[in-house]
Amino acid sequence: MTKVIGLTGGIGSGKTTIAGFFNEMGIPVYIADDGAKRVMQSAEIIEAVKTTFGESLFDNNVLNRSKLAEIVFKDADKLAKLNSIVHPAVKKDFESWLLEHQSYEYVIYEAAILFESGRYKECDYIITVTAPEEIRIERVLKRDNTTRENVINRMKMQWNDEKRISLSNFVINNSNLKIAREEVVEILKILKIKQNQS
Repeated sequence: MTKVIGLTGGIGSGKTTIAGFFNEMGIPVYIADDGAKRVMQSAEIIEAVKTTFGESLFDNNVLNRSKLAEIVFKDADKLAKLNSIVHPAVKKDFESWLLEHQSYEYVIYEAAILFESGRYKECDYIITVTAPEEIRIERVLKRDNTTRENVINRMKMQWNDEKRISLSNFVINNSNLKIAREEVVEILKILKIKQNQS
């Protein structure tokens, strides 16, 4: 039975980089954000988003994700509405992806809001990726065409590190990539031992 390792962390923690390290070491990785982008192209989801948030978010039937982000990351109720549309579809997408990867001992499920969405309950192990707040803000400003205020608003909508860590099996501090990569190797060794014991 394939075990699911949940990989999470706040915005800018570098969890996708860490997911890449696992992937390099032969562990298949599902990125929930990519899954969300895929499912949001379906007619059913587009219709639900239009009904909930209005047609003005679409240019030629293509969703303007940054406009949507600006709306939902300032309003917890609107974010909850969006999640209720997208999460069930992402769950289905992941389940069909998992069927294709049943020959692997482990897969990584990488999601920014693993805890907030309740999906952590379906994981066998959980890894939280951390980094100092200022480093995280700088990373997001470099990566996204956004403002410091928008990044901080998104951070406020997510759980803090202490809360995540309290429910995690492993923590990777991603301030230094070389050390973070070594931590990935260590985690895989521990999981191998656990697998042999079971």
